[in-house]
Amino acid sequence: MTAQNDNIEAAKKILTAYLESKGLRKTPERFAILEEIYARADHFDVDELYVTMKNKKYRVSRATVYNTLDVLVDCDLVSKHQFGKNLAQYEKAYGFKQHDHLICTDCHHVLEFCDPRIQNIQNMVGEFLQFKVMHHSLIFYGACNRQNCDNRPPVLAGL
Repeated sequence: MTAQNDNIEAAKKILTAYLESKGLRKTPERFAILEEIYARADHFDVDELYVTMKNKKYRVSRATVYNTLDVLVDCDLVSKHQFGKNLAQYEKAYGFKQHDHLICTDCHHVLEFCDPRIQNIQNMVGEFLQFKVMHHSLIFYGACNRQNCDNRPPVLAGL
């Protein structure tokens, strides 16, 4: 069994325990949404996930996707981000190391990076201020400098 399969199976157990503890129904749709999220390798918004589910012939409503994402965020299986746009972005959380983000302000491309020095800073600040840091979010905004940056203004000849 691969690490991804192990993560999906562990995430299903966490979701089952969470639903039972809250008295919520264990519907096949909730588990299908969880599996779809854990099969992805990117950040996504609700509409992207909904369209993916519909294209795969799942019978889910937009409301079911929204409600299930709320549940998955509550039980720490999915992380929700607000990257400066009005649209919330999500990503799987269980079994994946802490990381931070770079956001292109031109095309909104999201890059992930991990630097152990940031974890060290988090630990030092927590110790110094006697504060138990549960998690953090660090986002850098700028221009991605990719050749194919989707929304970069065109360079005008002669200027």
